[in-house]
Amino acid sequence: MKDKNEKFGAHQDLVERVSEDLGRGVSRRDVLRALMASGILATTAGGLLTHTGAAFAQTPKKGGKIRVAVGAGSTADTLDPAKGGNIADSVRHYMFYSRLTTIDTELTPQMALAESMNTKDGALWTVKLRKDVRFHDGKPLTSADVVYSLLRHKNPATGSKARAVAEEFEEIKVTGPLELQIKLNSPNVDLPALLGTAHFSIIKDGTTDFTTAIGTGPYKCKEFKPGVRSISVRNDDYWKPGKPYLDEIEYFSIPDEAARVNALLSGDVHLINAINPRSAPTVSAAPGYTLFESKTGHYTDIIMRDNLGPVKNPDFVLAMKYMLDREQMLKVAMRGFGIIGNDQPVQPSNRFYFSGLPQRTFDLDKAKFHLQKAGMAGQTLPMVASTAANGSVDMAQILQLSAQKAGLNLDIKRMPADGYWSNHWAKHPMSFGNISPRPTVDLMFTLFYKSNSPQNVSGWKNEQFDQLLDAARGETNDAKRKQMYADMQVIVHEQCGVGIPMFINSIDGFTNKLKGYGSHPLAGLMGFDFAEHVWLDA
Repeated sequence: MKDKNEKFGAHQDLVERVSEDLGRGVSRRDVLRALMASGILATTAGGLLTHTGAAFAQTPKKGGKIRVAVGAGSTADTLDPAKGGNIADSVRHYMFYSRLTTIDTELTPQMALAESMNTKDGALWTVKLRKDVRFHDGKPLTSADVVYSLLRHKNPATGSKARAVAEEFEEIKVTGPLELQIKLNSPNVDLPALLGTAHFSIIKDGTTDFTTAIGTGPYKCKEFKPGVRSISVRNDDYWKPGKPYLDEIEYFSIPDEAARVNALLSGDVHLINAINPRSAPTVSAAPGYTLFESKTGHYTDIIMRDNLGPVKNPDFVLAMKYMLDREQMLKVAMRGFGIIGNDQPVQPSNRFYFSGLPQRTFDLDKAKFHLQKAGMAGQTLPMVASTAANGSVDMAQILQLSAQKAGLNLDIKRMPADGYWSNHWAKHPMSFGNISPRPTVDLMFTLFYKSNSPQNVSGWKNEQFDQLLDAARGETNDAKRKQMYADMQVIVHEQCGVGIPMFINSIDGFTNKLKGYGSHPLAGLMGFDFAEHVWLDA
């Protein structure tokens, strides 16, 4: 009888933990995957730190107000989705506007304002819109609104942050009240995913005034003061039945992380983002609060400029990669809040991630071999790091110790965070950078690894890589495209002057009264889209 009771207790505990995951918004597929992986059907919740007391089948409740504080924000905050430049902007754009598509937790585009997006060749797309969608002022959504929203990104006067992507638009024209055609300069099967990003939010035809926001999103803009706060109120005519749940969201920034954590734990705010791993134990130990970890594709990389001095030597690059003590870096720099990287910029949760690439290990013997082959044994080189590049100072110190053992002297030059990105990032033979996740592999590779990209941080050029990238963009066969991306990941892993020791998890914190919260591989705050999904269980 004792064994039976013990088993019942274990199963009851399992049910409660699964309940918490489902209540937070974690998909049933992810829960089942975790159960299967455990062997004894005990979920690890995918690395998420859960809170207790959730009912097995939570029913969202309407009503209530929450206050949300994020780390980013300034007087340059904007309600113009074309100009959005930080987390604060992206969150507001997801509150007030909708897009043709949305990006799900597997980074696959799903239809949103678009009822369908069809193409035969990846270059000419026919888009059909949903019926009965209205802007906040009551105006019905039409194809003219979408054409205007997309084409304005090509106008230099708009100052769009997505202009490089919009340059692919050869022609966009209305073909019916709820239908349009998009013609691209060359095939791009990722177009539906690209149009699901915040920059491509849909606004009213002819809009030029962004002192407020008139969109089709889940919330209406009641107040917006750049650098101060915004107040959002529920859109009762939202095109998704039953959503959103909250009456009001007050949203603002608290740049100082310690002050942000204190605001949460004192009850002044309900939700915060960008918790430092060093603060994580304080939040997780506080009764009534949840520390929530999301596995994203964000990474801090060491950049070896291919055209600057000795680091352009491929053997030197390999030596540096073998010196990366990835496990120690993850433990010290991120307190374990991350995933070991393998010098490939595609995160494991991405459907195009190449899992067949053997993990590069910490190997000082191989590092010494390649250093000697490069003629760099016993040399001294500067290495630039800054707190601006998340975790890079700790990573640099660990790498410095490893290099000493391998026969290389690394002189750490610690630069202030202010001005780091404009003055130092990728402008020295060796420096550190941060790269945020992108919705498509093509966009990540195009921005940071293609030979002619202005943001190709290592200055690396590889003709085979460029050819594969161009071919994959128009490849409609998913299996062939996946193989192309696998080949590209191998090339970057073996030849590119970028070392990626780990992917860094995003850490949010919130009161246990906040329900419906889940993770997204693009970012914390549910991929910036929390507002539509959460509710208060007061």
